[in-house]
Amino acid sequence: MLSDLDIAQAAKMKPIAEIAEGIGLLEDEIELYGKYKAKINLGVLERLKDRPNGKLIDVTAITPTPLGEGKTVTTIGLSQSLGYIGKKVFTCIRQPSLGPVFGIKGGAAGGGYSQVVPMEDFNLHLTGDVHAVGAAHNLLAAFIDNHIHHGNALGIDPFTITWPRVMDISDRAIRQIIVGLGGKENGYPRQTGFDITVASEVMAILALTTSLKDLRARLGKVVIGLNRQGKAVTAEDLKCAGAMTVLLKDAIKPNLLQTLEHTPVFVHAGPFANIAHGNSSIISDQIAAKLADYVVTESGFGADMGAEKFMDIKCRYSGLIPSAVVMVCSIRALKMHSGKFRVVAGKPLDPGLSEENLEAVAQGATNLEKQIENMKLFGVPVVVAVNRFTSDTDREIEVVKEKALAAGAEGAYVSNVWAKGGPGGAELAEAVVKAAEKPNSFQFLYPLDIPIKAKIEAIATKVYGAAGVDYLPAAERQIKRYTELGFDKLPICMAKTHLSLSHDPALKGRPTGFRVPIRDVRASVGAGFLYPILGDMRTMPGLPSRPAGENVDIDDEGKTLGLF
Repeated sequence: MLSDLDIAQAAKMKPIAEIAEGIGLLEDEIELYGKYKAKINLGVLERLKDRPNGKLIDVTAITPTPLGEGKTVTTIGLSQSLGYIGKKVFTCIRQPSLGPVFGIKGGAAGGGYSQVVPMEDFNLHLTGDVHAVGAAHNLLAAFIDNHIHHGNALGIDPFTITWPRVMDISDRAIRQIIVGLGGKENGYPRQTGFDITVASEVMAILALTTSLKDLRARLGKVVIGLNRQGKAVTAEDLKCAGAMTVLLKDAIKPNLLQTLEHTPVFVHAGPFANIAHGNSSIISDQIAAKLADYVVTESGFGADMGAEKFMDIKCRYSGLIPSAVVMVCSIRALKMHSGKFRVVAGKPLDPGLSEENLEAVAQGATNLEKQIENMKLFGVPVVVAVNRFTSDTDREIEVVKEKALAAGAEGAYVSNVWAKGGPGGAELAEAVVKAAEKPNSFQFLYPLDIPIKAKIEAIATKVYGAAGVDYLPAAERQIKRYTELGFDKLPICMAKTHLSLSHDPALKGRPTGFRVPIRDVRASVGAGFLYPILGDMRTMPGLPSRPAGENVDIDDEGKTLGLF
């Protein structure tokens, strides 16, 4: 089998102008970035405003192993499969961060014969959106320190500032820093730090905005800290929001690419799924829904993470309702959830994961059952996709099919899109089309007008299966403060590990009887959510002992080498 990079570099791509014309975009609605990438002007939404929306399909997963279970491969492969069976389809996915690309996780363009191309551009800078987000974020950080240096007319309390700086490279050495050293001319000394750019609230805002006007308004609402009277200080107060918007005026436009089988793809925004809401942009979904009969999008990590946030946050702000959910699982991950096997990133897999073990699959399927139940809470049909590996046996897959049906899924179907592209997911695509035609009783998990704690507890008990919630003193103080500031009507974006239904990554399968500790609660007012923090969450990853970037190089002709 060729590497992902070899397959991508051998692909015969169509000019992106041809892809755009084929989906009904006009010449003046696209801005070319070379031959195979383009940005799309938002005016297309006004032109197509009276056209009915296509059906929205969200691809999510069981709780993954640290290696991932092929969710992006399935997302792209399903889109190719829908095209293969004659459907007009669009894919909407996130742009990856350079941190994971050069770290441990790898790329986000799919894999095998289900990829977005040009793959190198996708995984690296693309059209510069992430850098624009970083520039806008860091401009506000500079404004904060400059304002304090020049007399602090707003009375900002330096100990309450929650706006760090960002960089899109994993670098643990700058998580905590002190700025302003070296005398008066170098600013006011204070402790701060760096997050990775995709964890920035600006990135979350880019993903959740619906227009340039809305983007400007959301940036103005960003809260950077409090003044000495305990009142919120915003980017608008610092007179920075306008300049931030200018830096993002091109980044707000979705990026058009293609799959290996020439179906169209929007790659736009990349918020983290453990800190932020982990979904691609509302704008890309809205445009795609006007241009295609089926829009396949993807939510980060497991269904308890990105998919819950897709439903309770993204759908609230977009007005779009999913017609079906695809739940990706792998035999490998189900065996891990049995508790009999461990999967550790960077270490060889346990040989037992490649041997038939029906008991382990059945025991680990409790996680699949719970994640199906989680999506049924929102009233949406669920189709299970089994991302098949070469070691999986037919008998193991039959166990998954039985468990999925018993849990309320429409069915479970083998996905061979990694090895075969669109034809490898034809049966899955047919099942998704059938499920999307079913009556939809979509509902949110909670209303917005209930107290902050009630919303937190609804997610913890109904989605995670917790016995209850415990609030540490810092969380209690913040909940009280945010209620007084009027932020209590915002939806909740839980920040927790993606490696368990619980807050504890060691608890696999379907844990019960645990209580969720809320360490702190923070506000992303511009993005439009509060995020409780469960445990010790990292907003700036570190590189592993052997970073993936060690394999990346370039030859004398400028051809990228070693990128997956």
